[in-house]
Amino acid sequence: MLAKRIIPCLDIKNGRTVKGVNFLGLRDAGDPVELARRYSDEGADELVFLDITATNEKRKTLVQLVRDISENISIPFTVGGGIRSVDEIGELLHAGADKVSLNSSIVANPELITKAANRFGSQCIVAAIDARKTGDSWHVFTKAGTYDTGLDALEWAMEVTRRGAGEILLTSMDRDGTKSGFDHDLLSAVSEAVRIPLIASGGAGTIQHCIDAIQTGKADAVLAASIFHFKEIEFNNLKSAMNDAGVPVRLQSVS
Repeated sequence: MLAKRIIPCLDIKNGRTVKGVNFLGLRDAGDPVELARRYSDEGADELVFLDITATNEKRKTLVQLVRDISENISIPFTVGGGIRSVDEIGELLHAGADKVSLNSSIVANPELITKAANRFGSQCIVAAIDARKTGDSWHVFTKAGTYDTGLDALEWAMEVTRRGAGEILLTSMDRDGTKSGFDHDLLSAVSEAVRIPLIASGGAGTIQHCIDAIQTGKADAVLAASIFHFKEIEFNNLKSAMNDAGVPVRLQSVS
């Protein structure tokens, strides 16, 4: 069985790492380059960097910050926010990103997934899905969680898979920042619907939450922010506990 991954997420606004609750009430969490370096050194498996206001402000992701972060880490690195074209994807990959995360742009233009996957490979394309419970289903939201597209999250997950996405970053907007645990119903429903790796996001508060996201939600990776930013959970402790619970992880000694 493939090792499950632990992925810190840096939400960036105005060049700083921020964190909120349910996509609102953002507070400063530190310098993204310093955090990225620390996570790489302490045993994170990957890193995700999301310029969370790039789409709403209609500007490109901060390419120079991507370069700065990539020069300071030794783990795979995904970047997203405001990416609208294949050329922009190429620019970010050239700047040092290993993957790109696409959200609002692929809802507006699903063909972008196919074009990007054909040019760079599916392994470089992460479809980010921000989902909120609406009635008996989950709807896809875009524009930093401000716009309800009306799309069914399960159907959209299947479509992005068909179009060539190599991975899905699935965020429960209802659980985001609450530290109340991941949405297992949402995770398991998407996991059963697709055959590409699934990253669980939204709700991490304890070590057990992360274990449950893998064992109950059937996720392939766990993404979290504040529990790592504010040193509430250490990577070694988390990985040791996951290993003890029977979750395969990459264990390593940290200097």
